[in-house]
Parts: sequence; C-alpha cells; structure tokens
Amino acid sequence: MKLFRSRFTVFLIISLSFYSVTKADEGMWIPMLLEQLNQKEMQTMGMKITAEDIYSINHSSLKDAILLFGSGCTAEIVSNQGLIFTNHHCGYSSIQSHSSLEKDYLTHGFWAMKQSEELTNPGLTATMLVRMEDVTAKVLAVVNTTMTEDQRDKAIEKISKEIAQHAVKGTHYAASVKPFYYGNQYYLFVTEIFKDIRLVGAPPSNIGKFGGDTDNWMWPRHTGDFSVFRIYVGKDNMPADYSASNVPYQPKKHLEISLKGAEKNDFTFVFGYPGRTQQFLTSHAVDLTSNYDNPARIKMRDKRLEIIANDMNNDRLIRIQYSAKYAGIANGWKKWMGEDKGIQRLQAVTKKKILEKEFMEWVSKDEKRKSEYGNLMNEFAQTYQKLKPYTMANVYFSEAGLAPEIIRFAYGFKKLIDKCKDKNSKAEDIKQSADAFQKGLAGFYKNYNQNTDKKIFAELIKLYYQDCDKNFHPAIFSKINSKYKGDFSQYAEDVYRSSIFVSQEKTAEFLKNYKAKDYKKIEKDAAYQLALSIYDNYITNIQDNIIALNDKTDSLYRIYVKALMEMQPGKRFYPDANLTLRVAYGKVNDYYPRDAVHYLHYTTIEGIMQKEDSSIYDYVVEPKLKSLYLAKDYGRYANKAGELPVAFTATNHTTGGNSGSPVLNAYGQLIGLNFDRNWEGTMSDIIYDPSQCRNITLDIRYCLFIIDKFAGAGNLINEMTIKD
Repeated sequence: MKLFRSRFTVFLIISLSFYSVTKADEGMWIPMLLEQLNQKEMQTMGMKITAEDIYSINHSSLKDAILLFGSGCTAEIVSNQGLIFTNHHCGYSSIQSHSSLEKDYLTHGFWAMKQSEELTNPGLTATMLVRMEDVTAKVLAVVNTTMTEDQRDKAIEKISKEIAQHAVKGTHYAASVKPFYYGNQYYLFVTEIFKDIRLVGAPPSNIGKFGGDTDNWMWPRHTGDFSVFRIYVGKDNMPADYSASNVPYQPKKHLEISLKGAEKNDFTFVFGYPGRTQQFLTSHAVDLTSNYDNPARIKMRDKRLEIIANDMNNDRLIRIQYSAKYAGIANGWKKWMGEDKGIQRLQAVTKKKILEKEFMEWVSKDEKRKSEYGNLMNEFAQTYQKLKPYTMANVYFSEAGLAPEIIRFAYGFKKLIDKCKDKNSKAEDIKQSADAFQKGLAGFYKNYNQNTDKKIFAELIKLYYQDCDKNFHPAIFSKINSKYKGDFSQYAEDVYRSSIFVSQEKTAEFLKNYKAKDYKKIEKDAAYQLALSIYDNYITNIQDNIIALNDKTDSLYRIYVKALMEMQPGKRFYPDANLTLRVAYGKVNDYYPRDAVHYLHYTTIEGIMQKEDSSIYDYVVEPKLKSLYLAKDYGRYANKAGELPVAFTATNHTTGGNSGSPVLNAYGQLIGLNFDRNWEGTMSDIIYDPSQCRNITLDIRYCLFIIDKFAGAGNLINEMTIKD
C-alpha cells in the first residue's frame, strides 16, 4: 500500500506541473497584449520584429493584412491589388458553386489570367480587424452579485450592444463585444467587412486535395491546399456590394513573401482566426466528450461517408455534387477519432481530476474560498449528469435525424404551412411565399441526388431508432415500427416514392399555381411528417434543456476560471479560441508519433510521386505536375538541396478557423499557409501535448510553383512582393 501511495504522489507532482506553466509553444494570444505578455519570449525564440509590427492601431501592421474569410477560415492579403490567399478547402464551396460537367473547376482547376475573368461569389465576405479594446470594466460595471444568471446575461447583452453601437457611430465599420475566459473579461472588436470577393485561381483537386480524406489530419502531407481570391471595393477604396464598376482593393498592408523557407528550429508564428478550444473543461466534460459524444458521432458519420463515397466513385456528377459535403462530414469524423486517441493517451480525464483535487484542497484552506467555491465541483458533477442524456439525444438528432437532406428541406416548408393557416394571410402573400420557394429549388437540387439521399435515410433513421434512448424518440417512430417492423429500407422506398420533395420536378409542379388549401398536401407528405416529428421532438424535449444546462455550465466555468487564476497567480493564462484574431508561435520541428517512428519536419514533391496511384482518386497525379517533376523544372522555388518543398510542421498551437492562416517567419514574412493539424495532436483543443501537437503548413514555395510553373499565371506572381 505504501508503494502505491508513493507512486501516486510522484504521478501527482508530475501531472500538476503540466498545469503550472503555459508551454512556449502552447497558446492563442490576444494581439494587443503581445508586448506585455509575449514579446520578450518571442524574441528570445528568434523573432526579429516587435509586437507593434504585428498589431498596431497607430500605423499599418501585419494585422491589416489578415482576414476572416467567410465565417470560419483565415486569409491574408498578398499584393497591393487586394489579392488574397486562403486554403483550397476554405474556397472549396465557392469553387464548387462555379463548377458543372461542362466547366468542372473542382477537377481541372481555375485560373483567371486577367481581372475581367475573375468570378463573383455572392454572399462571400472577408472581414478585417480595425482595432480591439478591453471593455471589461464597462461591461462588468452593470452586474452585481444579487442578479440571477438570466438578469446578468441580459444586462451584459444590453451594455455590449451599446458599447458596440457607440464605437462605430458615424462610420461604415461593424462592431461586437465578445466574452473571454467564460465572461471574466470582455473585448470590443471593430471590423471592416468586404462584400465583393472574387475567385482568381484554384489548382485542380488532384493538387488542392491531393491525398483527400485519406491524408486529412495526417502527416506526412503533400497537399497543395490553397486558393486565390481578390477583394473588390468601390472607387473610393471602401467596401461595397458587388458592382461591375468595383475596383481591386488597395490595402494599408500586404504580406511580403520569403522564398528562404523554414529550417528545423526556425521561429514561426501563425496569425489568424482560431475557432474554438476548450482548455478549461472539467473531467466530467472530457469524459462525456471522449467516451460518449464523439464515439456516437463517429459511428453515424462512418455510415454516411461509406454511402457517399461509393456513389461518388461511381458517378462523376455525384462527385461534383457531394465533394464539398463529403469533405465537411469527413473533417469532423476523422478529427474526433484522433482527438479521442489523444485524450486517452494523455489520460486527460485523470489529469483533470488531479487538478480538481488540488483545486478543492486549495479551496478548503480558506473560509472565504470555501464559501465561494466549496460546492463548485459538486455542481459540475450534478450538472453534467443531467446534461448527458440530453447531449446524446442531441447527437442523434443532428447526426442521424438531420442526415438525410430531404428532412431538412421538407421541414423548411413549415413556414409556408404556417402562413397558409394564418387567417390574416392574403392570397397574394401566400402566392409570393410559394414563388419564393419555387425560386430556391434550383439551388437545393443542383447538389442533391435522390438515390444517395435515400440510402442515407434508410441507414441513419435506422440507427436513430436502434441506438437513441427511446425516451427521446420522435413520436412518429412508434408508428413506423408498427408498420414496417424494423424494415427501414422499405420505409425509405415508400417515402422516396411518394414524397413531393424528392425531385425538383415534383416540387416545382406542386408549387405551380399553389393555393392556401394545398398546405394539407404538405402535411400528408411522408417526408414532411417525419421531419416535423423529428424537429418537434427536439424543440419540445431536448432544446430548452440543452440550453439551460449549458448556460449553467457556462456560469460554473466563469467561477472556476476566475478561481484557477487566483490559485495559480504565476501562470500565464491565454483565453480559449472564439473566432477572434490571435497569434500562436513556436518553432519548425519534427516529431515521434509512436515507438520507433520518426517524422521529418518537411515533405517534398518526391512524396507525391511515391504516393501516386492512378486507381485511387485521391492519389492521381496531374500529368503536367509529373512532367515538371521529371524535368526537375522547379524554377526559383527549390530549396538549397534542389528539392521542391511541399509542406512543413511546426509547434504553433492552432485549431479550426486557422485554416488559411499565414505562417510567418522571424521577420514577419509569409513562408506558408496553415491548413491542418497532425492526427496525434488533435486533442489540443482540450489538452495540449508539446511533444505531439504540430500544425501542418503548405510551404509557400510549392504554392507559388503551382501558380507560376504549373498554371502559368505569371500575372499573379508579378503582383506579389517576393523576397529571394
């Protein structure tokens, strides 16, 4: 027994040291605080510029070249004519929207050799940070300890809106106030939103997605994951809606590009918009995520991906229709598998419990702390116990119930039904609504295949019925089981034979000359009946409980994080990612993923040729790329050894949203585009391991090689500021 205690004590000391200091490579730091918190360390690690060069409101700085691309990626300005780089997978939906069997830009790539050939993308935006400001004191001044959580939230929401409105009054800017550290701090973000973003270039998918979902999240990588866009503005250089008279944007700052590359141990930093991390989760939350939530999602996505992949491999049109959908489904699926492995390998639940034990021991040593925090861990345990069944019900709703596209599409017609039932609705109003639905049909059915969706329907609705807690079954499930006795294939056949929503022709015919009384036909539709039951069950039995319990955990985390900061005054805390501009920094490095396996820090075009397999779509090599390789025609993009670099790894802490982020060298010059993490490090959203966590970067030399030597788009190269 003494031996056990001794070992446990040693384990406790080692584990707690994990939490005592933030590792140099860990963290997503607030740009305006770099001088105060990070500059000295960054310069010690090799940085040659200052924090003011990265973020400044007094003069142009690197922040003026960084963009939130769309709503979930990063891009950077690389010329004085508004040219921007992001990842191929970030531009994928735009590329796909312009693709057809006749003009298959996904397969063959697209290059505008002059600006008049660049393609518009309605709805696509690029957002630039103008400035940020700590407004914590202003926000928290309106709350007090006598408020309920609801009162507190409403007061904060009100003052946040007032602060944002005041900040941009009389300007064309937008603004928002966002919470950090679960509401212990608040920052104002003033932004400029560009609305005319045009597609300039994209490599063929056999370059931009080389390795496909097989290589996704994996190292070594050989993917040319980039696409090129341009910002257009009014003639006053101000953001404007699309107009043929718009002109290329002239930025305050664009990134210089270095061809010197990255060597092992070189300092690098990533400047972008990371989406979401959860470093403060308790053991209860990590257990729920790793042992229940993720496994269920993975199982259901396994089935969807199997169906879609088989159909894509057998039909060229389906490949175009479902490529973006497949990539989106597969991205989370593979990430969760890697995340679970990392959580188990690092014994994250155990480490969290050790921290929580230390926390409670610290609390117990002070009466004031006992009064304030004494019951915190019990409340966490009780809340997560209540949350677990609703979390799983939500998983089955979203991953199985909504997996068939016909369910989501059919449910959209509830708005039309409600209008028809409204006694105040006029005939012309109903006709106008029906016409609006009619106009939207082409957009949905362009990327829809009835047979593929029917297969997904049969398999996923069956999993929903079999695996989900019956207390959370949609009411219609008992009727389905009574009639079909578990034969979901037959159920699917009947639904897709009878429903008006399975094809554009049937839906369009139904909406033609639509009258108010026709809503009854929708209500009798088999697809709509299932959709209504699935959504009603979610709204009635799941949604409000999920929201209430998540609100409860958020309030507990606000107290917990505040207490952790009190307990560890010497620790340098960084806030969780929340899609605001951040800096992460580290060094180019290799790693050892498992026993006797060593991965170098960079890959070359040699690896592309080694992976080539014409029988597997993901590993088809473009003929012209192979010709350039055989001729060793790399131009000025080869490294010192004469190799053509493709990608490299470094220890920068990244997550979703960092896709497309610039990876910069010690001088703030662009050396690559961040596009992924290694599979062994995907648990970094929850717990960080400096020996395994690596961001994967497209070497800018391969990007420029494809633009220049492969595509022949020298017009784009000439725009950029490239340093040899």
